[in-house]
Amino acid sequence: MEKDEIQQEEEEVSILTLTDENGVDTDFEYLDSIEYEGKEYLVLMPADEISTEIVILEVEPVDEETENYLSVSDEGILDAVYGIFKERYKDILTFED
Repeated sequence: MEKDEIQQEEEEVSILTLTDENGVDTDFEYLDSIEYEGKEYLVLMPADEISTEIVILEVEPVDEETENYLSVSDEGILDAVYGIFKERYKDILTFED
């Protein structure tokens, strides 16, 4: 792989458009997928905002092709998933506590 191809891959960003219960679409930048206690969680950041706040959603499989994304209200789960995320990216990202 040439240097330009590697740089282009690093710059590519995965954007997910999610629709809330009111039918409002919001774009999120996909940061990571984390397994925790037998469940999968997505770590996202709003794509169209200046905010660096992340969003953690639980993945709920519906069938082989469809999944729902649920908000997580359990602070213990949020802290644990965020902790795993911070550990994975500690050498790449700077975190504010």
